[in-house]
Amino acid sequence: MKTLKVGDKVPDFSAVDQDGNTVNLSDYEGKKLVVFFYPKASTPGCTAEACNLRDNYKALQEQGFELLGVSADSQKRQANFKNKYEFPFPLLADEDHTVINAFGVWGPKKFMGREYDGIHRTTFLINEEGIVDEVISKVKTKEHAAQILK
Repeated sequence: MKTLKVGDKVPDFSAVDQDGNTVNLSDYEGKKLVVFFYPKASTPGCTAEACNLRDNYKALQEQGFELLGVSADSQKRQANFKNKYEFPFPLLADEDHTVINAFGVWGPKKFMGREYDGIHRTTFLINEEGIVDEVISKVKTKEHAAQILK
């Protein structure tokens, strides 16, 4: 797992969001972008994280941030997640792991003694030039916006 680090240029990517629209990194050129990766839509930790970002969306926007959520869930599952919790930001359905691999957040995990490969809950703050300014790997799901806004 080769995760992007501070100072790395984010490789251009393209993926579909919950509504089937194609989203490209280049769409955010000249803007600050928060890309947050979460393991699975509608699970307790991922819901807490995304709802915390939703509840603080205005403050994030006031700091100039756009948001993109990414998981390997299907378009339908992402749409249900977004609609149920009324997220004001797009959720990418990265079923083929294009974006997940570009950022290097897929790899071995341990949960309740079981080892498996999955998405590591990681958030990247990307500046206007497409360079990683910060990587948050110890995400506090209920206080995630505060970690970004600090």
